[in-house]
Amino acid sequence: MYGAGVFYEDAANIVIPDAYESAAKESELEIVAQPEIDVVQIEKGKDFIFTATVAIKPEVTLGEYKGIEVEKKTAEVTEEEVTAEIDKARESNSRMITIDERATQEGDTVIIDFDGYVDGEQFEGGYAEDYSLVLGSHTFIDGFEDQLTGKNAGDDVEVNVTFPEDYQAEELQGKPALFKVKIKEIKVKELPELDDEFAQDVSDFDTLDEYKADVEKKLLESKEAALAREKEDDIINQIIENATMEIPEQMVDSQCRQMMQEFAQRIQSQGLSVEQYMQFTGMTPQKMQEELQPQALKRIQSRLVLEAVVAAENIEASEEEVNQELENMASTYQMELDKLKELVGEEEQKQIALDLAVQKAVTLVVEASVEK
Repeated sequence: MYGAGVFYEDAANIVIPDAYESAAKESELEIVAQPEIDVVQIEKGKDFIFTATVAIKPEVTLGEYKGIEVEKKTAEVTEEEVTAEIDKARESNSRMITIDERATQEGDTVIIDFDGYVDGEQFEGGYAEDYSLVLGSHTFIDGFEDQLTGKNAGDDVEVNVTFPEDYQAEELQGKPALFKVKIKEIKVKELPELDDEFAQDVSDFDTLDEYKADVEKKLLESKEAALAREKEDDIINQIIENATMEIPEQMVDSQCRQMMQEFAQRIQSQGLSVEQYMQFTGMTPQKMQEELQPQALKRIQSRLVLEAVVAAENIEASEEEVNQELENMASTYQMELDKLKELVGEEEQKQIALDLAVQKAVTLVVEASVEK
């Protein structure tokens, strides 16, 4: 019924991973992306032959990496910034109260039921009950929230919008939609009074003045840390400009996919699926990958030049430093150190050692820089 071809395909999928892994190790190449597989020969009574085209780690020729000039910057904190930070604390300690004496306005939270229609038919994902929406948050398609402004609790509102041309669901791209919306409640935030009692509630201090002084101190520390990271990035960017390397396209694509996975994990930890994020924002996987490419390239370039500095300066991480890092990891994951060491193989420990050496390289080039 099927012919031999379909079974050869299954057999190839079984054989290729182990055969490729063995060949990759034997080659001793530093492979940096998934291979492109091409089957050369697959038929009864003959050897199964396939080729794997791989991207390998590029060589880096360093230019100047010591004595990099950077602009000297000093961190300062204004009274407005302290006030803004305290306002954030008030926001996070606010409570939501239901109001019915006025119409909705931007910033209000509305509890709504909605039901969406395209071409007169309900569409998948266009229905929800008791949905909490902040007006002005641009969570939904452009124009949706605007049409709920100036309405009252209990109102039934017909919202007309048009899906973006690059909307994730192809069947909805560029199409006009009608949402039947029921505004069930209007809620607003009630902020706590700014006094000593508030300071005691949100901090370890007894007075508002002490709390403000602590906020200012922490803001200054945060700004100083941000300036240190900015200085570090500036130095590394200049080292990249001074270096020569050719980055394979597959390496950038692989880095983009990794960054997309990291992003997916972050939003999932916040209770939002990737599909929901794509639907709400109109983003697509292809568009996201395109937007991530410059950042992915910079991440690769940064790592490569720092590894080149590690090699040029013969920087190494000691066994004690690796063990300390493993202890830190064990503490983070709440595991026994011996159990973690069983799970972390030799290759992973080598990677940890290289990561530590790279961080030492960062320290070296920063300390060797010149502020002007």
